[in-house]
Amino acid sequence: MVLLTGCTATTSGGSAAPTATTATTASASAASAATGCGSRVETGSLPDWADAGFSGDARVPHVFGTKGDIVAVLFSHPLRQVRTDGSTNKILWVARAATTSPDPAAPATLVITATLDGTDTRVTREVAGGPGPSGIDMPQAGCWHLDLRWSGHTDTMDLVYAP
Repeated sequence: MVLLTGCTATTSGGSAAPTATTATTASASAASAATGCGSRVETGSLPDWADAGFSGDARVPHVFGTKGDIVAVLFSHPLRQVRTDGSTNKILWVARAATTSPDPAAPATLVITATLDGTDTRVTREVAGGPGPSGIDMPQAGCWHLDLRWSGHTDTMDLVYAP
């Protein structure tokens, strides 16, 4: 897997020339800063509780929930409102294992209620069976505030979708 976040190409004169990925990442970062999008995309190692199925020192872009109870592993970074290359906004949701659920009767489905920052635009997405692999698209670019609910647990995070 090649990570392109923040990559630049160097010209023969030694100055950095932005690539399309850098420009997109920069615009996504600018959108994040302008809207107060609070969740930072991490590129370090996944925590031990979230690295099952990965080999070695798993370094993939990921975002932690504010409580630290869930992590969104971003296989498509940056996330995009429109993907023209045939790929999808693949996100692997990994929940921290809990010894007991706050509500054992609660459905396992991961329910994502997303609100576009600064608007009344709200959408709901579901991941059947609970946290796991998904393709989560949003109807507009920008910073989306996500309220996450699964198996009696809750957490929140922000994700930026580039145009």
